[in-house]
Amino acid sequence: MTTDNRWLLPEGIEEVLPPTAAELDRVCRRILDLYASFGYELVIPPLIEHLESLLTGTGEDLELQTFKLTDQLSGRTLGVRADSTPQVVRIDVHNLKRRCPTRLCYLGPVLHTRPTGRGGARELLQTGAELYGSSSRESEAEIIVLMLKTLACAGLKEIHIDLGHVGIYRGITDRLGLAKAQAQILFDILQRKATAELREVIEQWTIPAAAGEALLTVVDLNGDSAVLESASRVLAGQGDEVLRSIEELRQTASLVNRRYPNAPIYFDLAELRGYHYYTGMSFAAYIPGLGQGIAFGGRYDDIGKAFGTARPAIGFSADIRALFGLAARPLHPPRGVFAPVSEDPECQRMIDHLRDQNERVVCALPDQADNAVDHGCDRILIRKEGIWKVRDLG
Repeated sequence: MTTDNRWLLPEGIEEVLPPTAAELDRVCRRILDLYASFGYELVIPPLIEHLESLLTGTGEDLELQTFKLTDQLSGRTLGVRADSTPQVVRIDVHNLKRRCPTRLCYLGPVLHTRPTGRGGARELLQTGAELYGSSSRESEAEIIVLMLKTLACAGLKEIHIDLGHVGIYRGITDRLGLAKAQAQILFDILQRKATAELREVIEQWTIPAAAGEALLTVVDLNGDSAVLESASRVLAGQGDEVLRSIEELRQTASLVNRRYPNAPIYFDLAELRGYHYYTGMSFAAYIPGLGQGIAFGGRYDDIGKAFGTARPAIGFSADIRALFGLAARPLHPPRGVFAPVSEDPECQRMIDHLRDQNERVVCALPDQADNAVDHGCDRILIRKEGIWKVRDLG
C-alpha cells in the first residue's frame, strides 16, 4: 500500500459523514422508539464472541460470512458477528431465562466476509426485533406489523410483503424419501423456479405423480389471497402439515390486516429463503424496481435448543443503512445558534440554557475567522441593551 491509497477503505466498507450521519441517527432513534412503544427491550450483544458460541444453531451460510480471528489472550478462535439474531436467542435462553413471552430488539453493526445486498456492502447496520415464548399467529402478526412500521420509520412507503411457509415444501418432500443430495438439488430448483428442470427430476427420480404435480403447482402459487384458496384445493392430498401451513398463513395475514389496514401482503409458496433455519412462516419485504429483499424474518423455534431450551421464536431484521439509502427524504436546513467569544457570565448562562432546551449552540473561538453560516447556524447570540438574545440571521 502506498501513501497515495493508504486512506482507502476496504471494499464494501463505508463511512458516514455529516450531515448524513445525523440524519441516519435520527432514523435509528425513531426505530428504537417504535420498538419500545411495542414493549421490546433493547439488548446490545458483543461485536465478537468465541466462534463456536457465535455459530451455535446456525447454518453453513453464516459460518462462511463470519470473519475469524485468534484471541491473543486465550488462543481461541473468535468471530465477528455476521448476524445478531443467534446472539439475541442466547441472551433470551441462557441469560434472561424468562418463562413469559419476551420481546427483545437490537441495533448495531454486523460484518460479512463477502458483499451482500444492494451496493455490495459488507458492513451492515442491522436492526431487528424478536418475540420469544409464543407460537401463536398473533405473535407472527405483531412482528410483521412491526417490520412494516420499521420500514415506514425509515421513509419507505411503496413496499410489499411476501409470505411463505416452509411447512408446505417439507410436507410434500418429507414423504418422498429423498437422499440428502437429491433434496438439495430439488431445493435449488424450486428456489430458482426452474420448471423445466423440475419436470426432468420428477421423471428421472420417478417421483409419484401427485407429489410431482404438487411441486410443479407450488412454483406458480404466488400472488394475493386467492393463492391460498388455490393451494388448499390443489394440495389437499399432500397431508395435514401442508394444509395446516396454508391455514396458518391465512390466519396470520388476516390478523396483520386488522392491525395494519390494507397491509401490502402477497404470498409466494415456493419462497424457501432460510429453509434450513426457519421452522414455519417466513417473510420478506420488497420495493418496486429492486429484485432483492430489504427486510427478512420468520419463525425459528429450534435454534434455542442449542442453548438449552427450544422456545418458540419469531423475528425479523433489516440493514438500516440500506433502507436509509433507498428512501427519499427532504433535506433539513442547517439549524443552530452561533455564540460569540465573551467573558460575560451571563453569556455562558444563556448558552447553557439554550443547550438545556435541546438547542445546538456552537461557540466561536478566539483564533477563528469563520462565521455562523460556516458552522451551519441559522441564528446568532448577541448582547442587546445588556441582555443576551438570540437573533435570526438575515
